[in-house]
Amino acid sequence: MEPLPLEPDAFVAHVVELLRKQHPTSNALVTGPLHLVLDGRHLGLENLYRMVLRDPRNAQEIVENYLERLFEGDQISGAPLPFSVARARIMPRIQPESIFEQLDRESVAHVPFVNGTVVVFVIDLPQLTVSITTEQMLRWGLQPDDLDAISRENLARYAPKLEVRMIDSHDGGRAAIVAQQDGYDAARLLLSTLHGRLCKELKGDFYVATPARDTFIAMSVGPNDFVGRLKQRIDEDYRRLPYPITSELFYVTRDGVAGTAAAA
Repeated sequence: MEPLPLEPDAFVAHVVELLRKQHPTSNALVTGPLHLVLDGRHLGLENLYRMVLRDPRNAQEIVENYLERLFEGDQISGAPLPFSVARARIMPRIQPESIFEQLDRESVAHVPFVNGTVVVFVIDLPQLTVSITTEQMLRWGLQPDDLDAISRENLARYAPKLEVRMIDSHDGGRAAIVAQQDGYDAARLLLSTLHGRLCKELKGDFYVATPARDTFIAMSVGPNDFVGRLKQRIDEDYRRLPYPITSELFYVTRDGVAGTAAAA
């Protein structure tokens, strides 16, 4: 098998060709760099492209699995799911507001957050996650704040014994890394117990970086050189990792999560 092309335009063309082979009844139209309209809906391929760049040897398998789960998710999201079944599987995810450049804001169940982000909600299934639409939410008789409360409760139960790796810097700074790699590392910023869990190790209030969905780095608010070095890494991760969220730092206090470091 020939290696999958890694030049962006050729990559998109390959994805379209694969779509037409696997799903001949679907209509895929390239509308921009790393962007398709698939059966009338916008589909950005940047996350898929970043996943392939991180593991080019398995590029074909990554693309095929991605497309398979995409169509499985469409089938599941179109089927009515009782709230009694879904409740324990509702989970939160932090997303950049830029998702609404491709999605209809009114159709996505979400609540506003800080640093130009929103919290969206998914149903966590064994092999994939399915986004919760506003239509599904209203069918259950719920509001966004209801989903927010339920999803945070489920997140707290998802991995109650959170594994944290502490790193000490030569200049006195400390960092805490959460790497469960379960799709909810960044979302752990939403845990109500987060400040109590980390404030002693990080000497009080602290910053948290979530450059991408599977990255969570908490850090002490100083020294400045230490924070600056980590911020440089965070900026790089935001530019290269799949499912980017924000390069801004969150400020975590006993009273909750504030916006950017500058605002703090």
